[in-house]
Amino acid sequence: MEKLMDTVVLMLEGSEVTLEIFCITLVLALPLGILAALGRLSKLRPLSLFMEFYIWLMRGTPLMLQLLFVYFALPMVGILLPDLAAALLAFTLNYAAYFAEIFRAGIQSIPRGQYEAAKTLGTTSSRIRRSSTSSR
Repeated sequence: MEKLMDTVVLMLEGSEVTLEIFCITLVLALPLGILAALGRLSKLRPLSLFMEFYIWLMRGTPLMLQLLFVYFALPMVGILLPDLAAALLAFTLNYAAYFAEIFRAGIQSIPRGQYEAAKTLGTTSSRIRRSSTSSR
């Protein structure tokens, strides 16, 4: 029975670390995802292409490969990160790419007529973007 209790305690400690990683990743990945989505929709061609490549790369490679790359390959080029920071970096970059696609698709799903109607009513472009993205 004592061995079982020791195992339960270890599992609870692991769950605590997992929840910390999840919460920090979510807090960091959401704003990065919004910025990446806006960069992807940008009229600046180099920025849009860079964001397209970043999203393609992050979504097209397994998360485990990204974790291994950050943990083992970055130290080879002189970038040393603690274990937790390496995991947070890989998770954040990966999930930001997924969030970027979700946000981009949501922004592009707004019918063109909705933008035109707002313009007709005299609404500024920045107000249209803020209203259309925050109302969903």
